[in-house]
Amino acid sequence: MSTLSYYGKKLQHLCNALFLYLACLCQSTCFLISCFHKFILFRVHKFFAQLFYFIFISIFGFWILTILKPRSDFTPRNLDLFFTSASAVTVSSMSTVEMEVFSNSQLILITFLMLVGGEIFTSMLGLHLIRPKFKPWRKNSKIESVISSTTTSPRNSNFSDDIELDIVVIPDSPKPNLENDEFQDDFGSSNTQTLKYQSIKFLGVVTLVYLLVINILGISSVLVYFACVSSAKEVLRNKGLKTLTFAIFTVVSTFVSCGFVPTNENMMVFSKNSGLLLILIPQVLFGNTLYPTFLRLSIRFLGKIFKKREAKYLLKRSREIGHLHLLPSQHSRLLVVTVFGFIMVQFILFCSLEWKSSVLSGLNSYQKVVGSLFQVVNTRHTGETIVDISTVAPAMLVVFVVMMYLPPYTSFVPVKGVEETPEEAVGESKGRGKVAESLILSQLSYLFLFIVVICIIERKRMKDDPLNFNVLNITLEVISAYGNVGFSTGYSCDRLINPDTTCKNKSYGFVGKWSDEGKIIIIIVMFFGRLKKFNMQGGKAWKLL
Repeated sequence: MSTLSYYGKKLQHLCNALFLYLACLCQSTCFLISCFHKFILFRVHKFFAQLFYFIFISIFGFWILTILKPRSDFTPRNLDLFFTSASAVTVSSMSTVEMEVFSNSQLILITFLMLVGGEIFTSMLGLHLIRPKFKPWRKNSKIESVISSTTTSPRNSNFSDDIELDIVVIPDSPKPNLENDEFQDDFGSSNTQTLKYQSIKFLGVVTLVYLLVINILGISSVLVYFACVSSAKEVLRNKGLKTLTFAIFTVVSTFVSCGFVPTNENMMVFSKNSGLLLILIPQVLFGNTLYPTFLRLSIRFLGKIFKKREAKYLLKRSREIGHLHLLPSQHSRLLVVTVFGFIMVQFILFCSLEWKSSVLSGLNSYQKVVGSLFQVVNTRHTGETIVDISTVAPAMLVVFVVMMYLPPYTSFVPVKGVEETPEEAVGESKGRGKVAESLILSQLSYLFLFIVVICIIERKRMKDDPLNFNVLNITLEVISAYGNVGFSTGYSCDRLINPDTTCKNKSYGFVGKWSDEGKIIIIIVMFFGRLKKFNMQGGKAWKLL
């Protein structure tokens, strides 16, 4: 018994030591993560943080795609797998391989990549990261000494970018502020910093609820549709696709404005399923161009239900929060008018040009109306299509190019005094007098350079195959990648001037026929387009007189 007792105590001591070691290891890991988080939050520019995020997730997705086996015997090249991963993360839906090559597990992975790369998810993640900047800290003598030194520093105007805010308390302004007095009357609290912190936390919760509710409703609606309509379910059965995977993949892809669909033909195989198209149209609008408007409505709705004063603060002080998607009330209303105005103009033009053409052949009048509406809604910026883009009238393609180029929150603001977005206000206040930022080119300048470089790289193909490799098709491909849309004219062997018996038509994007160098340029364009919000003020140094 003494021997057992001795070994029992030894085992107990060993377990205690192991537990203490693991506790110290976890504590050290949490400390390192906290330090890394503070470094990212207070020292690294948001552009580089997001660039690292998208590149890291793309590499991770590529690594998993190489491990998972495809459906068919055809194994995509590594460059094509990385291209697909980057396209999913940047929600661009540009493709160099056919979608039906990917297995069910690979489709689930691509769904995950689209979700974490979507603008709403990344904005929610950004809210979590910036929230510590507004956290109310306790004052003590050490902190007050830091404040006194920082307030007398000539760098005081931008100290929030140079000093870690977890050791700094923002001092109250000694001057009376009418806005703050009005704020105190509205909310009955003088601690604006605490309320701002709670409001950002509430905004993150609203974003998460919005993300889950819209996707769950969309997936449920698609599943019900496939259960009721046998013709749509027959398409999936013939292609060997699982209904649940298709529903989750397509709804998430539509909501995050990616445009990937598990079928090779995108939504062309469902052009006669008007009910499915009508289910997906709201998903396009809720997750992209009308998101700021519905975000405000969600804040108002949840605020009234749970009696949250943070909702009132968010709605009245949207500019102070600094959240790109939380637009002022008047700006949100004008955004709705602009979005539906663009849709109406495109719809009328598309119907007038394509109603009796081969583009909509085989559809009745009702299907043509729903299909045309679905097509024009997807130009900003989802990219799902029920028609062959290469057969659309050139005038309509030019309209598509313009729509793809415009940022999602483009709005017509004829009224003076409408509040500018937080990003614009910060960009202008910090950008004055900086020579480096003055040398940054505009968006159009970069796109011009990308198109020129690709034309140089693909000049031999442009000479030998001018009907496929023409400037309009290349321009549409580049603008589609920049706008993270995914529209593509594809490649057709029937358009070859010198017929090639070995040529086989494939249902992937035009970029799939480009050289490796051209594909790499398009990958750069996709990342550039995903981060274009950081360069909206570029090119301001040029004065055209």
